[in-house]
Amino acid sequence: MQLTEPQAGSDVGALRTRAEPAGDGSFRISGQKIFITYGEHDLTDNIIHLVLARLPEAPPGTRGISLFLVPKFLLNADGSIGARNDVRAHSIEHKLGVHASPTCTMVLGDNGGATGFLVGKENAGMAAMFTMMNRARLAVGLQGVGIAERATQQAVAYARERRQGRTPGMPATQSAPIIEHPDVKRMLMTMRALTQAARSICYATAIAIDRAERGSDKAAQAAHSRASLLTPIAKAFSSDIGIEVASLGVQVHGGMGFIEETGAAQFYRDARIAPIYEGTNGIQAIDLVTRKLPLDGGAAVEAYLGELRQIVEAVNATNDPALGWSGVRLEEAVGSLTRATRWMLAHLEKNLNEALAGASPYLRLFAFAAGGCLLAQQALAALRLNAEPSRVALARFFAENFAVQAAALERTVVEGATGVIGADAVLA
Repeated sequence: MQLTEPQAGSDVGALRTRAEPAGDGSFRISGQKIFITYGEHDLTDNIIHLVLARLPEAPPGTRGISLFLVPKFLLNADGSIGARNDVRAHSIEHKLGVHASPTCTMVLGDNGGATGFLVGKENAGMAAMFTMMNRARLAVGLQGVGIAERATQQAVAYARERRQGRTPGMPATQSAPIIEHPDVKRMLMTMRALTQAARSICYATAIAIDRAERGSDKAAQAAHSRASLLTPIAKAFSSDIGIEVASLGVQVHGGMGFIEETGAAQFYRDARIAPIYEGTNGIQAIDLVTRKLPLDGGAAVEAYLGELRQIVEAVNATNDPALGWSGVRLEEAVGSLTRATRWMLAHLEKNLNEALAGASPYLRLFAFAAGGCLLAQQALAALRLNAEPSRVALARFFAENFAVQAAALERTVVEGATGVIGADAVLA
């Protein structure tokens, strides 16, 4: 996917790569792209680049972008590999993490222009590229989940083996595995709960995508709206969680976490890119607030809030002491999300800057409410089947330690905008 240019990162509409008709149905592409994952490698015989570029007389901004297929090698008439195309990797970046993935600066058109072929219609490149981008955003969220899961597994294993200090009543001649210390338990439970909440949101998004593709007309449309609503949350929350959980994994290892030998630091470094690429998490929050909340006149988000309320009602009806304060805390969280959502929808028209100032805390609030409800739903299933008590314990921990933060996030959204917008005196 060749989108980004030195002057056009998140602002894709500022790209300058040009495409000139060659007269034979193909185009000659010239320009420079940066941050191109696997822009060059030797794992396959050919590489197919999907390049965004502008045709002559194209409208400005994203409305004037077309998508082109540019192979590394052109094909002969019989389909065999032919001449090298005019596209090359100028350099490979030296990065904080993900060192197994070559990230390249690409140059097209050193010798007259790379041969490219139009994909779809002229000036419709962004719509075509977003077919891939939306899937990629869910995949990046799952990268966060995967790194968080691996970091958690290693931290738990280390905490069971590492002995340090004593628990109350233990003889002075003995030492306890650090997993027995309450503060370490809290860190490990935080890692597990955040990872599972992020995973649940990603799976809910994937289910909606499947139903959008395979359902009947009305059901498919509702599922498409649901997938659109959840995708920025899945990407942003899960990739943020990847960093937070990996950081806790380093902390559980103590000094050894800062040493490369354990591998805990690699998870932390590798997780750091996920909130940046495929649309920064700030952009995901803006997308959620400005494009996804107003879907179907606000009906899409209202339908989802209704489903969250049904889960809360089921938790309260169960009245199982193993769930502790889960029902109360989730009811408060969904209430905070409902009020913040309605405030957002109102301010999109009244004062857009105030809505944008609260977009990121709003996304976190949404994730805490939705993640808590999804974990509670799993806990209810476990109780019905008399299986997996860990599901119940995890849902309770999340509700009582993270969903409970919803009220503070609601205040940040609805009361904190002025402090953000008026920050020029501090940032000047």
